[in-house]
Amino acid sequence: MTIEFPDLETLTFEEAEPGIGILRINRPDRMNSQTVTMFHEHLAAGRALRDSGLRALILTGAGERAFCAGFDLDEIHVITEMGVREFLKFQETATGGIQSIRHLPFPVIAALHGPATGGGMALALAADIRLAAPTLKMSAAFVKVGLSMGELGTSYNLARLVGPARAAEIGFTARIVKADEALRTGLVNQVVPSEQLLDEALAMARLIARNSPGGVRMSKRAIQRNTEISSYEAALELENRGQALLTRTDDMPEALAAFKEKRQPEFTGR
Repeated sequence: MTIEFPDLETLTFEEAEPGIGILRINRPDRMNSQTVTMFHEHLAAGRALRDSGLRALILTGAGERAFCAGFDLDEIHVITEMGVREFLKFQETATGGIQSIRHLPFPVIAALHGPATGGGMALALAADIRLAAPTLKMSAAFVKVGLSMGELGTSYNLARLVGPARAAEIGFTARIVKADEALRTGLVNQVVPSEQLLDEALAMARLIARNSPGGVRMSKRAIQRNTEISSYEAALELENRGQALLTRTDDMPEALAAFKEKRQPEFTGR
């Protein structure tokens, strides 16, 4: 597989194994903090990866200090000098960048270590699955700089993960949520030793990649869309349509044949 990934300043990409990619936030000297450029580059990365044929993507931060420590305060003057219309345009760029990662058609696994705060927390919440090192520190720190938790999808994603009351407490206090609490409350799926974090993420990506590409993609779509609607009937309609479409693929009869023959299926995604 050849993936034409753009030459970016704040992000790097590598295909760790066939079908499994690693996207790194690459500002380790600045705790992988976000910049205006980075939000543009998230959008470019999402566009490049969307039709790449990947089966899973691991999202992490370069170096050992942080996943992403939020917006780089050395650039905060850029925001404060904007007029309302200019700031709204910036917000749309920033949210569009994170949205492009959230809406990738294949699963995204966030491998989190150190601070994942502010916009870094928002980026982590945009992943489908979160694995954490014991060093993880999450915080919706927006109120500390005069903004609200209604930023970069945080209020939406956090409330759906941990419930409105707990999301309110985390957001209003801007306190640090460490790895053990994040696991207990459902903010992360697993906590693993720091030295094993990337290996565990790769192992999970391999498990995902063994399955039907169409089935996994349709499962992701169903989960995301059904958290956005409140109608049970609409959820069933989406599920029924997806299952009907998947029966028309080559992978379903292959899976049934492999089950009968007691072998591993050979999925093609066609």
